[in-house]
Amino acid sequence: MLFRMRTPEPVRRFDDAVDRAFEPLRTIPVINRTAYLASESAHNSVLWHVIGITMAIVRPDLRGRAVRMAVTLGIESILVNGIIKPLIGRERPGNWEVDEHQARRPKTSSFPSGHASSAVVAATMLHDAVPRGRVVWWGLALGVATSRIHTRMHHASDVLAGAAIGRVIGKKALSAPIPRRTPRQRPADNVAGWRSFLHTELAGDSHE
Repeated sequence: MLFRMRTPEPVRRFDDAVDRAFEPLRTIPVINRTAYLASESAHNSVLWHVIGITMAIVRPDLRGRAVRMAVTLGIESILVNGIIKPLIGRERPGNWEVDEHQARRPKTSSFPSGHASSAVVAATMLHDAVPRGRVVWWGLALGVATSRIHTRMHHASDVLAGAAIGRVIGKKALSAPIPRRTPRQRPADNVAGWRSFLHTELAGDSHE
């Protein structure tokens, strides 16, 4: 890491205050299980890729948007995990112990949250593709982002920074062209074409 991040005191106090606010929730089993499930499901953006693939299957007209989202999530991962994190070193939150959930403890820098950035990228692009599902998309994104605070994988400020980065990337990606597949003739179309051709030729021969 090129830079070891020194957290400003106001930011540190903010992070500590948010962590304390989450403490009562960590004693509720159902919330605990839900938070760990949300966190793990979004590892490597698996949750968002599953949604994108499902969208492409159910709505063939949205396949181009699904492809664009997948490409954008790849770019986001390279930027956040491959460039920003190695440049800025920040330790993960303390007071973390392996429990019955056996959650994976990342070895990378805590700043910014890759889960939060990918969640907001996905929610931004899914909102554009399927506006009616905006409550679901943003609800999932909020759940994934806050789960990183709940599980003490990230400081609250890491999550906010990741969400801001994800929003910028997502909005920029929406201005990119949608991949479109070159239409190809279906076999049925070819058969119909040949039938029409033969009918025309035979009709012409009968008049000669």
